[in-house]
Amino acid sequence: QVQLAESGGGAAQAGGSLRLSCGPSANIFKINTMGWYRQPPGEERELVALMDTAGSTTYSNFAKGRFTISRDNAGNTVNLQLNDLKPADTAIYYCYYKGTYYGAHVEYWGHGTQVTVSP
Repeated sequence: QVQLAESGGGAAQAGGSLRLSCGPSANIFKINTMGWYRQPPGEERELVALMDTAGSTTYSNFAKGRFTISRDNAGNTVNLQLNDLKPADTAIYYCYYKGTYYGAHVEYWGHGTQVTVSP
């Protein structure tokens, strides 16, 4: 079973920055898409940003211009740079991978990392 290891969450003040990273415990599946979702307190999980293997990206409106998704050279680790943070960015951030394993579609989620932004 593949697990995703997230790191980099924590506390920041408004206007500050954090960097999140995530990677799979084993490279046994073909990655098609990787990215991040978040779940603010009392709300539904929502998309933050996605990147496919060609490097194309998708951002939610709240992330455009402030957050940047990237990957390492090997293409296995996905990062999320959070700049100009706002209290509304307080949420649990989840890493997400989608791909195929011997032709079957697979999806993996991280356990989540807490981001807390104070005014």
